[in-house]
This record gives sequence, structure tokens and C-alpha cells, in this order.
Amino acid sequence: MRIMLGLGCDRDTSLETLQTAVAQALAGLDFEVAGAATIDKKSDEPAILQLAALHGWPLHFFAAEALAQVPVPNPSETVRKYMGTPAVAEAAALLAGGGELLLEKYKYRGADGKNVTVSMAAMRE
Repeated sequence: MRIMLGLGCDRDTSLETLQTAVAQALAGLDFEVAGAATIDKKSDEPAILQLAALHGWPLHFFAAEALAQVPVPNPSETVRKYMGTPAVAEAAALLAGGGELLLEKYKYRGADGKNVTVSMAAMRE
């Protein structure tokens, strides 16, 4: 099955922290990652750009207004306050993948003290 990853992270998260979060979220699962998606405010986030380049994943960026229209199981008032949408990872995965949500918001805090969220949605073929 092909999936789309939804990613969210604190500003200036290290590549190592992002890689670890994704690896843990995908551990034991047999999916082909078709790409990654996040909020357009992260279009210049080095770790997200580096991760996608390392894996050859296309990146999809969505405006907060578009993400806010997607119903998700784990909305966050903190994310709404800072990003203008109640969800980034779950909503981005759903918008880019088009299928059902397969992994709700997986949270990881790295050794650098930065937070990452990872979600995945099935690709609508």
C-alpha cells in the first residue's frame, strides 16, 4: 500500500529528530511512502526539505485555511494558536493522500528538545 506522510515539527528541528520520529512511526509497517505533506509555513524548514530529498519524496504544502477544513481525530488548540489550523500532520496527510487516515498523530520529542508529529494516510489510487 502506498501512503502519504503528514509532518509537523517545531521550527529548526534537527534532521536526526525528524528521521527518528518517522522511523518510529513507520516501525514494523510495510508501506511504500509516496510523499510527504505539511503546512506551507514549513516550506523552508531545513529538516523537512532534507528528509524529502534523501528519500526522493515529493513534498506537498497546504495553507492553514485548507488544513483547517479537514476533520481530524486529534485537533490541538496550541497548533491552532500558532499555525492557524487545529491540525498539521493529520490534515496534511489526508489532503495529500486522499484516502483514510492510517496513523493518527504520532508525537516524538527529540534529543534536541524539538517536537515532531507524524501521521499517515492511504493514497487514493
